[in-house]
Amino acid sequence: MEVSVTGRHVDVTPALQQYAETKLSHISIEFPKILKAHFILEVDKFRHIAELVTQCGNHIVIEARDVSEDLYGSIDKVVDKVERQIRKYKTKIQNHKPKHNHSIRHLDEHVFTHDLHEEHGSTRHIHTEKFEVKPMFVDEAMLQLELMENKQFLVFFNADTQKVNVLYRRKKGDFGLILPTLA
Repeated sequence: MEVSVTGRHVDVTPALQQYAETKLSHISIEFPKILKAHFILEVDKFRHIAELVTQCGNHIVIEARDVSEDLYGSIDKVVDKVERQIRKYKTKIQNHKPKHNHSIRHLDEHVFTHDLHEEHGSTRHIHTEKFEVKPMFVDEAMLQLELMENKQFLVFFNADTQKVNVLYRRKKGDFGLILPTLA
């Protein structure tokens, strides 16, 4: 996670920088993963203002601001606000129900190979896997795949198009979507 601290009308000391990074690292929520965090610390006479802008996975931006009489207290409160917002967002995603109530469908995957060195050109069956296909929208599928860090793809029933789609994780870190059509 990339953390930056900027000061307005205040010099950012290494102690302030370290304190902000430490407080942010204590957020124990795995999703949405915080990619970048930017603290903006400001002092106006007796008001100490802390702002925190976090950029999370799936283009989620969460902002919070707090004012108190102590800069360290402002940092504490703004990190707590961001943690509550992240938890609220995560709960909202987990409790989301799709608009269409389709039953879960099962698809069988069959992988075949063709040995180029064989003269007859026959294929042989290698592996079969069964996937539960859950009806959801593309954005829900992206969030679901983001939650499953050990999976590289997700097969789902697209609630918009009423077809089976495959969402996969690309090497760059973003996602690709396969929309099958009949040839």
